[in-house]
Amino acid sequence: MTSIADQDASQLGGPLSILVRQRRDHERLDVLLHQLDGARPGADEDRVLGRIARLVFPHAFAEESVLWPELRRRLPDGEALTLQVEREHQEVNELWAALEQLPPVGAGRSDVLKRLADVLREDVRDEEDVLLPRLQATTSVPRLRALGVAWEAVRRTAPTRPHPVVSRRPPGNALAAAPLTVLDRSRDGLDAVARRVPRLQAATRASGALARVAGRVERAGVLRLGEDPSTRVE
Repeated sequence: MTSIADQDASQLGGPLSILVRQRRDHERLDVLLHQLDGARPGADEDRVLGRIARLVFPHAFAEESVLWPELRRRLPDGEALTLQVEREHQEVNELWAALEQLPPVGAGRSDVLKRLADVLREDVRDEEDVLLPRLQATTSVPRLRALGVAWEAVRRTAPTRPHPVVSRRPPGNALAAAPLTVLDRSRDGLDAVARRVPRLQAATRASGALARVAGRVERAGVLRLGEDPSTRVE
């Protein structure tokens, strides 16, 4: 099978296809990871990380809600294939959560950033070289386009922050979407205000308060349903 990285848009089913949409996000991620490599610690690095988060977490959430259930239905080894990627997504969530607890400068932060970039790049390769070509081989072009539309709809309304405790699978992740999306996107707005007006401490405090609420929400038992034991956080 040919990696989707080595095919043109027409081979992948056209602009509506899930394969084209996935590759487009992967290309954006590659640009952002290169920007992160050259970012200065502090505000510059935080700005790039924020853009990566708003790309990566909705992207992964939509995969787990729309794509991986499809692969598990279509492929005899779909369970093992998708579980590997879910474990990568889980590690990204845990690394990001750890990063948020670290000071802006230090060897520990550098190590976490490096591992985070490595896992994100590994995830892209697994998807483009293995999972998505397998999906392509067993799925009609109209179905690839329908999956692309569904994936895009979920991506646009998905959480934008790490939530390592929430299930990586339905029904838990589907139930988590509404409350965590509202909390995450509210935090995104507050953090943007805080960056523009550093003296406005109220925005920072409000964002921190919403983060604590999100931490309590994601531990609700119903949001953990469907989780594979290997990606479960106690």
